[in-house]
Amino acid sequence: MKPKQINRVPQQQSGGFHDTESQKQFEPELLPLKFELLKQRFFSVGQWKSYCGEGFAEFKLYDSEGNATERPPQKGDFIRIDIPGPGETEAKGYDWVEVTDICFQEDNYSESILMTCNPSRNPQDRTNRHTAHFYSSRATSTFMIARTPTHLKAAVYGRNETPNFNAGGIDIMRNLMVAIGGMMGISKIQWKKLADGFLDFD
Repeated sequence: MKPKQINRVPQQQSGGFHDTESQKQFEPELLPLKFELLKQRFFSVGQWKSYCGEGFAEFKLYDSEGNATERPPQKGDFIRIDIPGPGETEAKGYDWVEVTDICFQEDNYSESILMTCNPSRNPQDRTNRHTAHFYSSRATSTFMIARTPTHLKAAVYGRNETPNFNAGGIDIMRNLMVAIGGMMGISKIQWKKLADGFLDFD
């Protein structure tokens, strides 16, 4: 199976990948309101865990200086991820990504918003340039929401997922184990819960 070719989603070159999508049909007159609610959820990074239930990762948004913030994400921001289980010891148990692209697309029939993140350093530690994530800095996760005349869609597209060996000794083994699990489909299960949760308005 080949990865989908989607505008503004990075090209797959090596390592693992996934296309994780959820879609829900709504009455046409309800779509504008539902899409506004979906956008609020999408941009409330700190609330993502609440759409997925227990056992899911917890997300917190930080600005480019490493200060916690509650506003919508911007390019250059960082997201701190607390996944269940042991985390990066150098990053005090967390994994970090940087928001490297935010894209708004719209035509007469559809509208979409994409946010791409790359594994990054810990912005709160100025002395350590190691990538504080189980994937290498070449990996990307692109989060997308979209509307058509009849459907809403939420998706996560993972590309170039390889283990992060740019880390301290004990973290290399942890990164290898978590990355292999993610590449075997564990992370796709988690992202599917998030995509489904975004669209659950009941």
